[in-house]
Amino acid sequence: MIDSLFKENIKDILEHIEDGIHIVDSNGKIIYYNKFAAQLDNVNPEEAIGRHILEIYPSLTPQTSTILSVIRDGIPILNYEQSFRNYKGKVITTINTTIPIKLNKKIIGAVEISKDITEVKNLTQKVVDLQAELLLDEKLKKKRREASQAVYNFADIIGTTDLMLKLKKDALSVSHSPSPVMVYGETGTGKELLVHAIHNSSQRKDKPFIAQNCAAIPETLLESILFGTVKGSFTGAENRPGLFELADGGTLFLDEVNSMSPNLQAKLLRVIQDSIVRRIGSTKVAYVDVRIMTTISTDPREALKNKTIRDDLFYRLSVISLRMPPLKERYGDIPLLCKYFIEKYNKMLDKNIKGIANNVSEFFMSYSWPGNIRELEHAIEGSINIAEGKEINHSSLPYYLQETYKKNKSRKARPTIKPLTETINKVEAIMITGALQRTGGNITKAAQILKVPRQTLQYKIGKYNIKV
Repeated sequence: MIDSLFKENIKDILEHIEDGIHIVDSNGKIIYYNKFAAQLDNVNPEEAIGRHILEIYPSLTPQTSTILSVIRDGIPILNYEQSFRNYKGKVITTINTTIPIKLNKKIIGAVEISKDITEVKNLTQKVVDLQAELLLDEKLKKKRREASQAVYNFADIIGTTDLMLKLKKDALSVSHSPSPVMVYGETGTGKELLVHAIHNSSQRKDKPFIAQNCAAIPETLLESILFGTVKGSFTGAENRPGLFELADGGTLFLDEVNSMSPNLQAKLLRVIQDSIVRRIGSTKVAYVDVRIMTTISTDPREALKNKTIRDDLFYRLSVISLRMPPLKERYGDIPLLCKYFIEKYNKMLDKNIKGIANNVSEFFMSYSWPGNIRELEHAIEGSINIAEGKEINHSSLPYYLQETYKKNKSRKARPTIKPLTETINKVEAIMITGALQRTGGNITKAAQILKVPRQTLQYKIGKYNIKV
């Protein structure tokens, strides 16, 4: 009785998993087939149960079928991309994980979990095909410039704090170099804008600028996108140039490069070092002249420590390394950013907001902005949508910011009396930290702002253990 209930529950669970699940016996006959597998293959479960796997997938062979390979060899196959024609003739692309089923060390069947990536692959290939078409067709040169060029320049990077001025100066100085550039910083800080600006200030500005986000794309699909394919290299493969070929003479921008698998990172390193690319399934090579620019959203030291990026690839990609500071390190830019975003969304939303209420401005200057500039922008956009009158006030802020605003106001309304010395020390530490942030860590300039001798400031930095 318990076994029967257990089996029924397992079957019910499998029917609700949003991946295709096949179970076959040792002869390759299908003994279980959930509804998502049936939808994927456009086959009724009644048609599949009891039939050999190759009857349902006639485009496969005993050698190319992952299920039959696992039954034959007894070795699991993990995250394998497979393209095939299903029973109805439609080309399907899946990522398969196939595991042998054993009883007393004897293989009695196999289970395969298939994730459908057909639409993702088709859309990605359409983008690559469009980029190739725009780059090759002389009649579409104008569209080529629009679709395959960087959009932003240094004027689009808003900021006048010392940190940002130095960053833009450094970035501009390396723009004419052919060396790889890695931009790192928290999500939402504007890393992509800096990459665009560097390209648009370089000698390659009239050449292609090809961007690819490396996150959440299966390894084999990303490999074909980067390096290209030749017809017949696998089922459904066509002659397609990869992004390296499309970016020849220009810039290839790889966003979140540390999201790549270690295996693909090794292949990427080889192409970068040799400037030679070979399409998947081809024996021919092509020489490419491409400047590589990359971004990562974590501290490089953490990425290396956690092994999300190979040491050798990191050192090759970070010949020039630029850090986009989080918004909490450049509070002085917040008023300027607010003004820019208000003007932008006034035009977009046909509004006439003049500014931000004083209490909201004070809140903005004390909030930590974990989402950085992206969070600030969306807060301004959301507020302008519902603001009444000419100012953004606390009641028009996004709900979560309203809650934070109320908590901050409540804490200020009930101040606790602390020892005078402790309060003075905290205020001093805050002022010193702010001055150092404003001057990019320049102690001499910070001392001038605070109007204290440099030696006194040096002493207090050590006293309060402030990191410069």
